[in-house]
Amino acid sequence: MPAAPAWDPAQYLRHAGHRARPFTDLLARVPELPTARPRIADLGCGPGNVTTLLADRWPTARITGYDNSAEMLARAEEHAGPTPGGGRLDFARADARTWAPAEPHDLIISNATLQWVPGHAERFADWITALRPGGTLALQVPGNFDAPSHRLMRELADSPRHRGRLAGVLRHGDAVHAPGTYLERLTGLGCTADVWETTYLHLLTGDDPVLDWVRGTGLRPVLAALDDDPRARDAFVEEYRTALRAAYPAGPHGTPFPFRRIFAVARKEG
Repeated sequence: MPAAPAWDPAQYLRHAGHRARPFTDLLARVPELPTARPRIADLGCGPGNVTTLLADRWPTARITGYDNSAEMLARAEEHAGPTPGGGRLDFARADARTWAPAEPHDLIISNATLQWVPGHAERFADWITALRPGGTLALQVPGNFDAPSHRLMRELADSPRHRGRLAGVLRHGDAVHAPGTYLERLTGLGCTADVWETTYLHLLTGDDPVLDWVRGTGLRPVLAALDDDPRARDAFVEEYRTALRAAYPAGPHGTPFPFRRIFAVARKEG
């Protein structure tokens, strides 16, 4: 069985500015919360750098960031503690596949996490049930599984040289739903839903910047599966590097990297 992919917070944060942009866009569409000292969960908080934005928006809130990566939580702890507005920010280990709130919440938010959770839409009912009337479930997932960065990775993993080790390792297009499906699921649960998609055109710099980006996210399962065979791992990375250079040619000011994302904000009726 392949080793569980490990997260590297330093690698992930190499593109922190671009990765934080969707969270700020999601947060901007979250309505006011129903209580003065709200209870908030950030599901899949990673290194905690964007969880702090929740405390900026709701300084009196009690906020918990949840993640299943010990490495990410260790990095997030530097942000833990009381907030200037009298709230508190803390972090705890939890798995989005099974996490359920132990108390009523005003906001459950998840940024670029649920694509790792098979059947995540089936969790919506439990999470919405745990919201106070007027509370919000907000999520963002990447919608770029058909982009060259993912398609080329899957094609290479399925090539004769690599499929023996990498069969079934990578996610496919069904890792997330179409925007209309999220709208249908959330309104069907009695919420007022706002669903949209955005394609960001990130301008990345440095050598092989798209490869550097996916090393922190989508490529992790491949690197974990080949960790005990450095020659096979390096061969895969070099083939993938060559394919990415062709698919994402560098321009005079950097490498344009289109990235589609899907957003949903669902408010529970009061």
